[in-house]
Amino acid sequence: MNDPISNINLKVLLLDSDYYALQAINGYLAWDRRTRVTFLTESAEAMWTYLAETPLAELPDIIVFDSDHMGGPEMLEGAIKKMRSTIKDVMIICLAQFADPALIAAADRAGARAYLLKHEVRLQIAWAIVYARDHDFLVTQEIARMVSRRDDMSSRIHAAAVLPKQREYPHLTDRVRQAIELCVVKGMPAHLAADEMGISLHTIRSYIKEGYRILEAYDETEYPTFLSPQERAFMRLTRPEDNEGD
Repeated sequence: MNDPISNINLKVLLLDSDYYALQAINGYLAWDRRTRVTFLTESAEAMWTYLAETPLAELPDIIVFDSDHMGGPEMLEGAIKKMRSTIKDVMIICLAQFADPALIAAADRAGARAYLLKHEVRLQIAWAIVYARDHDFLVTQEIARMVSRRDDMSSRIHAAAVLPKQREYPHLTDRVRQAIELCVVKGMPAHLAADEMGISLHTIRSYIKEGYRILEAYDETEYPTFLSPQERAFMRLTRPEDNEGD
């Protein structure tokens, strides 16, 4: 994550057979202006058609896809190799539900840049994409633990960088965090979030203001002035710990 935030503008293609996971990932990436989803689909066939018909200048820089439903290790390896031969310098990010050693090894052989478990990366997906740009191979914590117990994985996998945990903000109370998550992460209007929490509109606005203050106090990163307060709050809330991630 060495580049200034304002200098990063990555075109992302999303493929996931799970409609709800696809929409969630798309929503998380939309909050972070460093990533711009240019195409999302539940179908590999639709992805290949899109790549074949899209002008070179509009092709994605990053392909993020669910590796669990590509037909097994051989099909996964072939798909990644085809993606990389179709788009020069494209970066491949594999997502998965489980740490399957055979699929991880296939992704490694084919030249993927990251293998991330969905339940670990969640809101951090944009930070993970940016972090992967600076590393040869990136995995999440659970995959790293699994790999450390095996001797049949490549040296590249054993040397993989590990996505740092999401930064903690100890002064965010549960109620303030809930207000921030409802209004920023889920994009819920303040009056609906107030109803959800059973508090007044004035109180939830106070919670959000306090949440923004706490997030800013713990993060010295200079964010572009064109970002909205909500965008800055989302990036601060989801960023990795500095002592591991920078």
